[in-house]
Amino acid sequence: MEIIKVEHVHKSFEDLTVLRDISFSVKQGEVLSIIGPSGSGKSTLLRCITNLEHVQSGSITIGGNILVSTPVGGKPVYAEHKTLQKVRLSVGLVFQNFNLFPHFSVLRNITEAQIHVLGMPKAQARKEALELLAKMGLSDKAAAYPFQLSGGQQQRVSIARALALKPQVLCFDEPTSALDPELTGEILEVIKELAAEKMTMVVVTHEMAFARDISDRVIFMDDGIIAEEGTPSEVFSNPKNERTKRFLSRFGA
Repeated sequence: MEIIKVEHVHKSFEDLTVLRDISFSVKQGEVLSIIGPSGSGKSTLLRCITNLEHVQSGSITIGGNILVSTPVGGKPVYAEHKTLQKVRLSVGLVFQNFNLFPHFSVLRNITEAQIHVLGMPKAQARKEALELLAKMGLSDKAAAYPFQLSGGQQQRVSIARALALKPQVLCFDEPTSALDPELTGEILEVIKELAAEKMTMVVVTHEMAFARDISDRVIFMDDGIIAEEGTPSEVFSNPKNERTKRFLSRFGA
């Protein structure tokens, strides 16, 4: 079953074209890593999937719900509010810079959306949030505030917050880029555990070894297009595209 289907998506910012005819899909339980140089359109693609940016043309379907479609020769048509809400709840996004509420405790950062978006009773929200914190190895941090946590701990809270809404797919936008190297490993380990649980994930990452180890498929983006797509062994061990080869040679991949 396809959880995400992207067809012929174009995205521009004024005169700058960022995405050019992007098409791909993600199946349930699959981990897709998106790699490529800075400015290739990776993060913008995630923002289009999560409806933080609007496309100029193309179609995006999430969990069977059409987020946007474009009639032949026409302009993109976005879904009505009810469907948009379903799409937002079915896709979780973990940002580079955590995006936690600084004036909320760790526990409230997780329960706020459960209560006010899902309509979950406070007691149930608290119970599930504490279970997620235990899963993230943060049982002792429920009453702490973000400024009292390390970057790695803040990112684990961000992952717990995204999981609390029970999304069908979890997207990561370079989840380790704001972390010191010694903290990167703990976040990658959490993502590996989610992959082992068959969580559907789309991971934009600059960690090549991680992408190779965790992914079912890998997309290499360059200058707004998908230049290469395949299994980790195909992309990393036997890339066909010269641009992919040059990019990976910088990482010793």
